Amino acid sequence: MPPGRGPEAMTVTHGSPVTIVATDAEDQPTRTPELEALYRGFESELLVPLWTEIGGLMPPSPRSKAVPHLWRWSNLLPLAAQAGEIVPVGRGGERRAIALANPGLGGRPFATPTLWAAIQYLNPGEDAPVHRHTQNAFRFVVEGEGVWTVVDGDPVAMRRGDFLPQAGWHWHGHHNVTDHPMAWIDGLDIPFQYFADSTFFEFGPDEVETREAPERSRSERLWGHPGLRPLTHLEPTPATPLLAYRWEHTDRALAEQLALEAEGHRATVETGHAAVRYTNPTTGGDVLPTLRTEFHRLAPGAETAAVREVGSSVFQIFEGTGQVTVGDLSWSVERGDLFVVPSWQPLSLVTEHGLDLFRFSDTPIFERLHQHRVQHDTTQEISQ
Repeated sequence: MPPGRGPEAMTVTHGSPVTIVATDAEDQPTRTPELEALYRGFESELLVPLWTEIGGLMPPSPRSKAVPHLWRWSNLLPLAAQAGEIVPVGRGGERRAIALANPGLGGRPFATPTLWAAIQYLNPGEDAPVHRHTQNAFRFVVEGEGVWTVVDGDPVAMRRGDFLPQAGWHWHGHHNVTDHPMAWIDGLDIPFQYFADSTFFEFGPDEVETREAPERSRSERLWGHPGLRPLTHLEPTPATPLLAYRWEHTDRALAEQLALEAEGHRATVETGHAAVRYTNPTTGGDVLPTLRTEFHRLAPGAETAAVREVGSSVFQIFEGTGQVTVGDLSWSVERGDLFVVPSWQPLSLVTEHGLDLFRFSDTPIFERLHQHRVQHDTTQEISQ
């Protein structure tokens, strides 16, 4: 098989979508008229021999078409604001959401082959109409407040640092009760469900069913008590019933990890690197079936070891500055910036003054398939 050629490179010839090219490569059969005739027969019957495709289909290690890339928040936010002036929110578009398009994925609105990330922008007094879909989703707020997302009639406040999961097939819409716009990032498993042909979508009302704006949602009042579980809800659920993970709790957990490390206790994943995972209180597992979400904090002067992982991830800088290296690329990053780590690309971070990062990944998919692997720096691979 010619280098880089795989099933996606096939073009229509002689009425068949299959094209097989005989080559003089050392690992291929001798190129003869008989071989050419055999390949034409394969094409007419829509057959593809493994020996011409194995290098692309079964490489020695993952070769993602996605590439490492950085999006600057300072560029995204003005464009979103401009869209807010020009593009209405309503049926058809549904959301004023602008997706990150990985430059390696041919212009598709996908951050990675499995993950969608977008900046969403809502003007003062606007409603984003109600709908539901099978895609699992979340919102993460890097700055601002004043929008309430209403999930199955439960109004949930959105504020800086809050993580708001949205399991698939729940009615949800948003409304801005303030006199100023607000932007946040959306994360979904749209590409995964799109390629798996498993997606469903349904319209709801044009406006949210309540314009209440309570300090705490009903889900928080029931589930937002650490280590405590209501006896009326003892069965495990596939996704978290808690609709808001508040910044004050995340911040305190990370600060305490670093404080314990300073006192000589084992509390961080590596020196100067505190991290937490958002979890489903009914299972202790991931908040959503297909998405893992975490928050990482690097203390001033911290540096992480390089890590490779099967599966992809998207990071957003919440606060601070630092240097990010993904594969052969390296960037200086600051508040709001987003970057992509494709499958099996090494990631390392370093900061002089401190760095807070939100992360989401497709890891639960690969763990359920028993295909997840992690390699820390030069250490032995660990299958999980």
